[in-house]
Amino acid sequence: MVAHAALDYRQINMTVSRGRQQWHADIAMSDAAQKMRDAKSLTEPYEGPIDLTLYVSCYNESAYIVETLDTVRAALREVGLSYELLIIDDGSRDNSVELIRDYIACHPDEKIVLRVNHFNKGLAQNYIDGAFLGKGKYYRLVCGDHSELKESTVKVLSAVGQADMIVPYYTSAEGKGVRREIISKSYTALINFITGHRLHYYNGLPVHLRYNVMRYHPNTRGFGFQAELLCLLLDLGFSHQEVAMVVVERRVGRSNALTLRNLISVAHTVVEIVSRRLSRYVYGEYRATRRAQTPE
Repeated sequence: MVAHAALDYRQINMTVSRGRQQWHADIAMSDAAQKMRDAKSLTEPYEGPIDLTLYVSCYNESAYIVETLDTVRAALREVGLSYELLIIDDGSRDNSVELIRDYIACHPDEKIVLRVNHFNKGLAQNYIDGAFLGKGKYYRLVCGDHSELKESTVKVLSAVGQADMIVPYYTSAEGKGVRREIISKSYTALINFITGHRLHYYNGLPVHLRYNVMRYHPNTRGFGFQAELLCLLLDLGFSHQEVAMVVVERRVGRSNALTLRNLISVAHTVVEIVSRRLSRYVYGEYRATRRAQTPE
């Protein structure tokens, strides 16, 4: 008989619960696997080495990007979260990249990462990419146009940890026209009617568990991607807390939100949400998930 050497491994009992999702598993790792993999990443997928990855979007924001970075850093210092700033420049044609590089050079002790896209990928795709690039437990987008006041940022970030999702809505949006207000409120009413949820706003800048953005990221690549993600996570039972805040529209001229491309993408989002709601009625509410969790 051939003698087999004793296996050197670590066995882990894993239980992870978030929303309605719960996984029970036994994990065994060889000695070689333990040298390249942290067991905590398998047993606690929602954790991270820092509290927050703040993704700052940038596309031709040379007039506002430095002020945006100063504002979010001041807010983060006041809140006391550990953080990193992940800036993704989406092919700017102005000098935004040069300003950001200078900013990084002037703040060597800050955790700041800049990725410069060689071509424009769009906000939704960059948002998903940023979740995979980040290291924080929580994840949030801040637009580089400095539309969010420091006080509003502090208010949102102060709620981190009180729910799986912190969902801001706007009590005041200075500079936002009446037409946009009507379209925005109509869109919110439509999504609430379709889903049965009662959020005040779906196209804001929520704080998510970063793992959720990676795990459940939407198929939508347009303007309405946040609504699809929020509805999916609410359907899965993840908790949320809404926070009222104020924004300031600093751009002049016609808003990009009302372009034909963005309106079509919002329509696609609505179709996706309706499709998922219909599938729940046809196949049962996450029957497959519950079946997979039921021990044989």
